[in-house]
Amino acid sequence: MSKHFELMQRIERQRSLGIEPDPAPTTAIANRNHGPSPGNWASEEALRLVQQVFLLQTQEPPRVVVFAGIDHGNGCSRICASVAQTLARNDCGRVCLVEANFRSPGLPALFGVANHYGLAEALLGEGPVGNFTKPLQQENLWLLSSGTLGEDSPGMLASESLRARIEELRMHFDFVIVDAPPLKRYADAVALGQVSNGIVLVIEANSTRRETAAAAADDLRSANVPILAAVLNKRTYPIPEKIYSRL
Repeated sequence: MSKHFELMQRIERQRSLGIEPDPAPTTAIANRNHGPSPGNWASEEALRLVQQVFLLQTQEPPRVVVFAGIDHGNGCSRICASVAQTLARNDCGRVCLVEANFRSPGLPALFGVANHYGLAEALLGEGPVGNFTKPLQQENLWLLSSGTLGEDSPGMLASESLRARIEELRMHFDFVIVDAPPLKRYADAVALGQVSNGIVLVIEANSTRRETAAAAADDLRSANVPILAAVLNKRTYPIPEKIYSRL
């Protein structure tokens, strides 16, 4: 019996007894930043997304997944962090978060770690990819930060070195979660999607235009990049969310 199936059984048993599944471990981020946790999305919504993308697959689940917002401020980095934490906490194996947003990296600040010596150095240098990753406070979770960046750094995402490093990460980790720049402004996420198993789109409620999201999806399909799911972030509820979820 696979560990993914065992996790699904445990979650369903908890729900049948009226017990909410264990929340994702947001306290590590909150404690290290001395600020608020990512919020309610990081528990139930992250678990639903993990189930949809990684656990409810009849075939081998995707192991390298890119997350990309349509535009800046869609909450992509926090969603990446929540999904990776949920995978790591539920014994799905070794998980590596990759900060591939060379435009405005956000993951190192979320976890309160330094951004130097990461993906940029791995793409330019030699040595095992594990030398460039940082173990985080949570067990089974690592971060490959963006590293020291220059004006030409984004161009490295279209290099053959990127493909080689992604394959190396695939060998060393069970899941690789990649935080990409927004699709509306840059082609970076498309290049990353072509060396992954697919992309999860992050759409901001009441902000992202339908036409913009549709155009981004068309660009991904034209580049033969699978769209694994879409996340509607920053939803508002006219009634309390706990009651809304039971309707």
